[in-house]
Amino acid sequence: MTDAPDEEQDSAAGAEQAPRERPSPVARAPLPPASDAVRAEWGRRVEAEYRSAAITQHLTLWLIQVGASPDLIDDGLRIVKDELAHARLSHRVHAVAGGGALPALRRETLGLKSSADEPLELSVARAGVEVFCLGETVAVPLFKVLREGCAVPVARRALDRILRDEVRHRDFGWTLLRYLLELPCAPAVRQLVERELHAMFVRLRRSYMPPGGAQRAAISDDDRAWGLMPVARYGEILERAIDRDYVPRFGEHGLDAAAAWRRSASAPARTAAPT
Repeated sequence: MTDAPDEEQDSAAGAEQAPRERPSPVARAPLPPASDAVRAEWGRRVEAEYRSAAITQHLTLWLIQVGASPDLIDDGLRIVKDELAHARLSHRVHAVAGGGALPALRRETLGLKSSADEPLELSVARAGVEVFCLGETVAVPLFKVLREGCAVPVARRALDRILRDEVRHRDFGWTLLRYLLELPCAPAVRQLVERELHAMFVRLRRSYMPPGGAQRAAISDDDRAWGLMPVARYGEILERAIDRDYVPRFGEHGLDAAAAWRRSASAPARTAAPT
């Protein structure tokens, strides 16, 4: 220790002996009240993310079985981990919102079905198009809108992560379709998409555009802060995705998504909730 004038030493000694003051905690703004709708929606998202993880795991098994590109297999396994992370984040929001125990998952929804009457590559194509080319593509703008109105920190962190990952999940679907259309089974894959795309759109309409949904255009500011949006917005986002995403992306492969979408409009309506 170097010598110092007495006053400096006294000052230093006093500083060492003085009790350290703890920093004052930063006051946090109170959370807006969470409604039953908030708890129900985040609980539903937990279930949806678990279901997505299971379905993607099953699809990745099929990719292994058909000897697909290692890059596609790696991407599928990464998506499984993403979906499980999304489920954990969503469950945290559900708990902070005051949610209780969630119902058991319906095990029959946690997988895919293949047909013994067709090559496995076609089952891969069917799942890849509906789950990723359709579902994950519209999920990108959907979660972007949910995130924009979200102010509750725990919900915002969840939506930040989900939105970031959804972009990669969307790209996986279109990469998978392109890969399948370069295989010897390409003609059969093309025929499958041309034959079944309108039915996939029917299911998408029933999820995002339920009867009477266009009239449900308002929610409370508190619900919006928790990461919800009006049912009508789901339909609007899907409508925009047709021209902005589906038509040009399928068009790159000579597939007419616009005609399939128009055909889906004539299907009988059935009550459904946005997924």
